[in-house]
Amino acid sequence: MKQVLKQLRSDAGLTQADLAERLGVSRQAVIALETDKHIPSLDLAYRIATVFDRPIEAIFENPYRTPPV
Repeated sequence: MKQVLKQLRSDAGLTQADLAERLGVSRQAVIALETDKHIPSLDLAYRIATVFDRPIEAIFENPYRTPPV
């Protein structure tokens, strides 16, 4: 997820502080998300998806998804 979130943030011209403010979290929380040190709650995942106007699946990998056969 870290590359996707960081790339989306960068493409949107947002700093970590900007994104943190939009999400209602600390800048340290954004850093932790971008470096895979924190997994977002469902609520936070929805807020992130809303900020970038993308479905959650486009930002976060589903660890329970079975690969196609």
